[in-house]
Amino acid sequence: MAELKINIPEYDKEKGAVSIWEDGFVIKSKVINDQIMISANQAGLISLAKQLLFLAQIETPPGCHYHLDDHNSLESGSKEIVISKI
Repeated sequence: MAELKINIPEYDKEKGAVSIWEDGFVIKSKVINDQIMISANQAGLISLAKQLLFLAQIETPPGCHYHLDDHNSLESGSKEIVISKI
């Protein structure tokens, strides 16, 4: 089994959600027949995992979220994605 070590910053209410992107990440999203498809290269998948692990921390409060779109993190033409902790 491969081992991957990931450093995830702790939640800080003054900083809010911290984005942690791997170099060279590529993430695309689209809707096909009412299904959401997210496609990513290795760096993109690791980056998404980091965002999810950040949200999963006990200190991260409900409502903390990431808003991903083709202007800041997704490839051009991608559908917007909001990932939120409940």
